[in-house]
Amino acid sequence: MIIERTYLQLLRKRLEESRRFIQVVIGPRQVGKTTMVNQLLAQSTTGYLFESADAVLNSNQIWLQQLWESARLRKSSSGADEFLLVIDEIQKIDNWSEIIKQQWDRDTQKGINIKVVLLGSSRLLIQKELTESLAGRFEILTMGHWSFFEMEAAFDWKIDQYIYFGGYPGSASLIEDEDRWKSYIRDSLIETSIGRDILMLTRVDKPALLRRLFEVGSMYSGQILSYTKMMGELQDAGNTTTLSHYLDLLSDAGLLGGLEKFAGDVIRIRSSSPKYQVYNTALFSAQSYFRFSEINTNPKEWGRLVESAIGAHLLNYSNTQQYQLCYWREGNSEVDFILVKNGRVIAIEVKSGRRWENKGMTVFNEKFHPERVLLVGTGGIGIEDFLRLNPGSLFD
Repeated sequence: MIIERTYLQLLRKRLEESRRFIQVVIGPRQVGKTTMVNQLLAQSTTGYLFESADAVLNSNQIWLQQLWESARLRKSSSGADEFLLVIDEIQKIDNWSEIIKQQWDRDTQKGINIKVVLLGSSRLLIQKELTESLAGRFEILTMGHWSFFEMEAAFDWKIDQYIYFGGYPGSASLIEDEDRWKSYIRDSLIETSIGRDILMLTRVDKPALLRRLFEVGSMYSGQILSYTKMMGELQDAGNTTTLSHYLDLLSDAGLLGGLEKFAGDVIRIRSSSPKYQVYNTALFSAQSYFRFSEINTNPKEWGRLVESAIGAHLLNYSNTQQYQLCYWREGNSEVDFILVKNGRVIAIEVKSGRRWENKGMTVFNEKFHPERVLLVGTGGIGIEDFLRLNPGSLFD
């Protein structure tokens, strides 16, 4: 079954508008960026040119200029009012933003109606280039990992399968052979993302440390751990600034994030104790020694995985829904997730077992008076129901 992700509707709507901004689609590997654009082009009545920079030498800036000239010639020869130019893996070309700026501004000055879509899997590099060279000329569309609803619709997955195997559609056919599935996630997704989207495109003085940070941080997903304590888990750990920077790189690649502590009117202050959170539970399960049939019967480990699934769901929606995702802890009191948007606060607690104690939520409620307090799991909103929900709707 072919799934049209909701991002397709948004991109189509933007491209139907008058030419104003370059559309930049970013997101981790294997979330369907190229597939979405191909679906868009298949439905388009506009002429287009779609090329990828994946196999182009990174120093070959002239390739971009030639590509743009081809788009101009095709538009001119067709006599159409507009034309669409789509470039995939744009971050592979050195200084690409300067070339894009020159060509875009030339078309603007001459009234040439060529609309542009750029795709890339390295959010950090792309955003850096955009802000330095293309200010005021672009809009970003950030695609997240596949949701439970999408994996259910495409592959008829049950909730337990999604919680364990996560949201990588390309791996769905391998889950009956779990060893093969784990190898695919580790080799084709994790290593490729780290090797090609981080190490080849960004200066990293200690690549082994970055890899080890990902491994350890993923296994601690859903847990709060200070950088100081984390250094005790790593060899050659450097300092907390290095670890913080490497965690940012992993987050920009859509692998592992570090949630900051909520502190009332001071939001997302760089904390010494981030809460580690994978963007996709497959990244946790592929490195775990537990198997699907085993972890499902282990309440403690299953509870951790359920919380990571909820956290990944919230984290993947945080960009498009424009809310900040944090956690809160004070002494022995803790709330799993805090959503903040335009000064509005929503507190979420996750419980997957039979026992339920909510002291942390009570303390948080009395101290900060959030707009909403939600319990997900035992005694509250069902896990499955919550994973079908767009978290942005909680602010409606």
